[in-house]
Amino acid sequence: MSLDTLGRAVEEHTKLINGAFEHIGKKGCYAPYSEFPVRGALPTSDGTIIKGASIDNASYGATICAERTVLVKAVHRNVASPISPCGMFRVLREFCSVTMPVLLVPTDYPQSNPPKDVPSKPGTITEGGVRVTTVGALLPDSSSPGELDLPRKPL
Repeated sequence: MSLDTLGRAVEEHTKLINGAFEHIGKKGCYAPYSEFPVRGALPTSDGTIIKGASIDNASYGATICAERTVLVKAVHRNVASPISPCGMFRVLREFCSVTMPVLLVPTDYPQSNPPKDVPSKPGTITEGGVRVTTVGALLPDSSSPGELDLPRKPL
């Protein structure tokens, strides 16, 4: 077994590199704006390799690099309760209609005594504690990629 300068087995590096490449080719990345597809892989303590890719977005600030995609995939495995997505959730408008259902599922699903609906939160809590809502309810007045092509007045 040969080691790199950080003391890791070269075989581990090869496994990570191959994992990133076999997971998704450049076609699996979504890079219509940057035209720079990137892939990534992250080893976990249990030996799992989490893989991800860069994902561009019409809202350029919502673009996700491969490295953040991998970290998000790793971290989401540890969230203990259902929560509404943050504002960066607008990335879904790149790919989904406003009528697409969004299910916010508690980690301890099915819940025997689910909480009651909260009027200030979009959606309805169903049996089992799942909050059912839509992209449009979570993202009122969101813009879609097609709006980038709308005519603009010169400044």
